[in-house]
Amino acid sequence: MTSYDNLSGRTAVVTGAASGMGAATALMLASSGARVALLARRQDRLDDLAAKIIAEGGQALAVAVDVTDPASVEAAAARVHEAYGPVDLLVNSAGVMLPNPVTDGRADEWERMIGTNLTGVLRVTRAFLPGLVAAAEDGRVADLVNISSIGAHVTFPNYAVYGATKAALTHLSASLRPELGPKGVRVTNIEPGLTDTELGDHLDNPELSDQLGQMFTAFQALSAEEVADLIGYVASRPRHVNLRQVVVLPTGQA
Repeated sequence: MTSYDNLSGRTAVVTGAASGMGAATALMLASSGARVALLARRQDRLDDLAAKIIAEGGQALAVAVDVTDPASVEAAAARVHEAYGPVDLLVNSAGVMLPNPVTDGRADEWERMIGTNLTGVLRVTRAFLPGLVAAAEDGRVADLVNISSIGAHVTFPNYAVYGATKAALTHLSASLRPELGPKGVRVTNIEPGLTDTELGDHLDNPELSDQLGQMFTAFQALSAEEVADLIGYVASRPRHVNLRQVVVLPTGQA
């Protein structure tokens, strides 16, 4: 895994850190010398990851959180601030993908995707934004990185609600840029294509699961580590350089 020396000494929060891109990003940041707060629902997974990071000489704090629950986010933020102080790098990686036809009317799934992929990002961002602004005011690098999806632009049958949440996240990132950029906080929106993570494991529709499986056999997907490497590159640029939007696809998908 690539590491970035100039990330050493930074204080990072990564949501969705229990698996996939979030876990890979946390490992990359820790190996680069950042201290990393690991946020996700599954405490056991977070504890294992934190133990791995610490065993390798890094710094990590495991904090269970449900980003769809305001009180849970507030409690997690308080714990991070108590342990690490202000945060200067936030990676919103938590996400859920539950594709199904809209005609199925699965309102519970719609609410879960909206609550995690959009509202959850807003809650977490609000909780840690003061630290980002303070870091920038102090002349240091401050980054807000949101993980969206190519689904924000490219439509896929039966992925309407998921795509809508990611389109909203992409637009949110674009709208935050003129709000936070003048304060010195960089906002980056990353839109991966097909990536080998646990997202596909949530599918309960055999037809859609089979379609996704065919994509994985048709071409080589991105790995979570490759997306994490991109996040490291983005966050390691000089303070005045903001890679505002990055679309990354497997070559075969393009």
